[in-house]
Amino acid sequence: MLLAGIIAAVLVIALIFFEFNIRKPGQIVVHEVKGEVRIRKNNFYPKHFSMPISVTTHSVFANFESEAKGKIPLLVKISSTITPSSDNIAQLIKVGGWEKDLLLVAAKEFETIIQGLVKNFTSRFEVELISSENLQNHIKESYKSISKNLGIEILSLTIQSLEPIDKKISDAIKQKEEARILEETEKLNQNSRTQAARIKFSADEEIMKLEHEMALKKIGLREVEFEKETQIENKRLEEELKRNKMRLETEKDEVALLKNNPELLLLSPQVARLAEASQNLRNAKTIISFGDIDKGSELVEIFKNFVKNIAGSAQK
Repeated sequence: MLLAGIIAAVLVIALIFFEFNIRKPGQIVVHEVKGEVRIRKNNFYPKHFSMPISVTTHSVFANFESEAKGKIPLLVKISSTITPSSDNIAQLIKVGGWEKDLLLVAAKEFETIIQGLVKNFTSRFEVELISSENLQNHIKESYKSISKNLGIEILSLTIQSLEPIDKKISDAIKQKEEARILEETEKLNQNSRTQAARIKFSADEEIMKLEHEMALKKIGLREVEFEKETQIENKRLEEELKRNKMRLETEKDEVALLKNNPELLLLSPQVARLAEASQNLRNAKTIISFGDIDKGSELVEIFKNFVKNIAGSAQK
């Protein structure tokens, strides 16, 4: 009995190792439950009741012919990269079946859909209006529906080539495109020159404005300086008038004093010189100058009368 139990245990363990696999990194393990595809979360899975799907990328290269409006044949070259979509894995199995190469099957369906989108787009436009950028944008609008219907995720899509098969038409379009680019370049250059001229004009105008403001400030400073100089000159004249007024008042006081006290004239410089000359040269005539005294002034007249009186007294 013990031996039988051991054999049974060994068989069970062997069965487990034979039936169960370990989920590898980058794999999605799916199984079907009541007609519904589900993803296994465990790392161990029964290989006869599950299917591992490698989440790898697959490149798609498509070269095919299309037609522009007017039945002009075009050669289109497209490259794309796709990978299984974990959100739509059930649809991927529906498209590719329970096979290991289900992604290749989905890639062929994807290529067919892309060709249909391209042909539908190019047939509606003139050849000169069709560009790689416009076509790529048109295909991108269908990304979500393609991913949902095929169970794939579109990682990238590039229009490698899109040109008429007829060489003459292709050359004509290229020349037209070159002319358009040259025209656009000239417009940009013209706009740049116009913008530069506007900037220069604005800068010159600003400089002139600043120079005008500086000139006005200089004029203002000159006016202030002139006003200060005028104030200083007026003050100097006022001081001079005050001094003259004081001198006149002093002279008036002196005249009034001499009128009341004529003997004070003896203290004047003229009288002092007269006395000195009289002592040294008794027979000499002394000339007394009144140059430092204003003619016609009261003081002169008083002094003259005083001298005459002295001279008259001396003769007697």
